[in-house]
Amino acid sequence: MSDATEANGTAGAAEAAGSGPAAGGPGGRHVRVVLVDDHRMFRTGVQAEIGQTAQTGVEVVGEAADVDQAVTVITATRPEVVLLDVHLPGGGGGEVLRRCAALMADTEQPVRFLALSVSDAAEDVIGVIRGGARGYVTKTITGTDLVDSIFRVQEGDAVFSPRLAGFVLDAFASTDAPPVDEDLDRLTQREREVLRLIARGYAYKEIAKQLFISVKTVESHVSAVLRKLQLSNRHELTRWATARRLV
Repeated sequence: MSDATEANGTAGAAEAAGSGPAAGGPGGRHVRVVLVDDHRMFRTGVQAEIGQTAQTGVEVVGEAADVDQAVTVITATRPEVVLLDVHLPGGGGGEVLRRCAALMADTEQPVRFLALSVSDAAEDVIGVIRGGARGYVTKTITGTDLVDSIFRVQEGDAVFSPRLAGFVLDAFASTDAPPVDEDLDRLTQREREVLRLIARGYAYKEIAKQLFISVKTVESHVSAVLRKLQLSNRHELTRWATARRLV
């Protein structure tokens, strides 16, 4: 089954079953959630970890793999919280936020967004928070902590993984626009992720596992980064990234 079919089918099933809320978890708490991530394996893992509604109170009512699917499913199901990956086909998490601005602003039934990403880069964190997300956690989070974060966002709290909150505080406390790095701007978001992991000493297999992509795809991204930055090897790449405090 394709991701598009899966996403649309999930949304349809949620609408059909929408006559009443599912039974809540401990304490009777309940939250309806949509998962947005372009890796089906990751979505399946999150669903298995948090989607046992009787135990967690989290009801997964839809899934999506790209921007268009996300907007369609979110609009159809009107969840209380969306778990949103930052890097998505079709424009990224920021585009989903832009197109769902009216849903976030709804005073009667607001849709709130919690970014869930492998990236811990300051520009990614700041970008989605400026776009309207209520929080940002990385994919190293435990299932228990993720459930807690979802309910906190449902209640209107801001939630961040350790150290990421500092990025946001610094960004909103400063009136200066961030400097433009033309070299870095040549890279796609995925290439930046691979760059940071390479600079941190990760092997290709480890990067592939972290980003849910193949080793061959990692190699292609590394080649593209080296070409765009006019560097010769991963050692030069590491020095380049370290000099720009990207590690």
